[in-house]
Amino acid sequence: MKNHHLTFCALSAVSMLALSSGAALADGEVNIYSYRQPELIQPLMDAFTKDTGIKTNVLFLDKGLVERISAEGANSPADVILTIDIARLMEAKDGGVTQALDDADINGQIPAQFRDPEGNWFGLTTRGRVIYASKERVSEDAITYEELADPKWKGRICMRDAQHSYNIGLFASMVAHHGAEYTETWLAGLKQNLVKKPDGNDRAQAKAIFSGECDLGLANTYYLGLMMTNEKEPEEKEWAGAVKVLFPNSGDRGTHVNISGMALAKNAPNKDNAVKLMEFLASDEAQTIYAEQVYEYPVGPNAKVSETVAGFGTIKADTLALADIAANRKTASELVDKVGLNDGPTQ
Repeated sequence: MKNHHLTFCALSAVSMLALSSGAALADGEVNIYSYRQPELIQPLMDAFTKDTGIKTNVLFLDKGLVERISAEGANSPADVILTIDIARLMEAKDGGVTQALDDADINGQIPAQFRDPEGNWFGLTTRGRVIYASKERVSEDAITYEELADPKWKGRICMRDAQHSYNIGLFASMVAHHGAEYTETWLAGLKQNLVKKPDGNDRAQAKAIFSGECDLGLANTYYLGLMMTNEKEPEEKEWAGAVKVLFPNSGDRGTHVNISGMALAKNAPNKDNAVKLMEFLASDEAQTIYAEQVYEYPVGPNAKVSETVAGFGTIKADTLALADIAANRKTASELVDKVGLNDGPTQ
């Protein structure tokens, strides 16, 4: 955290200097506040600087990004916000720390379903909320989310905290497609099919499948890529090797996806440079780099999927607008509590 503090102090110092002189913050710079780990976005920043000569300053925060920018007010040095998850992007918009951007280059690259109708945020890459299935014990190569409530899976499913934003996103999509009443019944069925109370993270679900504790686990696609390539903790390669990816609803509406995305900060002092960075991030070149770094799917029409991600299988993304899914998050969260999903199955 010390480095993050230093980075922020440096940015603040530059901001104070610029304000006192009445000049723009800095001609050849752009300041990024990021919820994404610096090492994941650094290759993008390097490519942008090489292309444009504009220097990037990244402040990494693991929480409190909206509160930080709000507290900084009109003097905030933030130009661009980078984050994961539709919930975080909506939080930024609703928190009043973004501004609308209507840019033909960006809109041409990013499908409407993956951007805010008012231009306050834009998706860059997607990750599917998929099923990790045991290669040994699950013969099925296709599944639907609806089937997860089928009694044939009783005692065979594991998942992380049901209130985690990744799961709430999926459950909100079920509300959007089927309504609250159906979703409540479905969640109750899913609860009865769990092998234990929801716990751990997405990687832990692969570990539980590897150890024989469960046969199916709800997880994001990119964790499989991270596990498959983890040289520091090679046991994760074994977990990954035990599972195959099932893309739910490939035969009909498609698999629920969430996004990583960007937004233009409300008081961006380097707005021109910020827009240049956002246009770059929306480009096929940048999305190909980004998607490879984070094992996600680029949204650009000609951006390439990495070999590792292509190896998971073909994803057909649900075309439901993420803004519509986000509108049902509160209902989804209330239903999780109503059915007691985090209590696990009742015997």
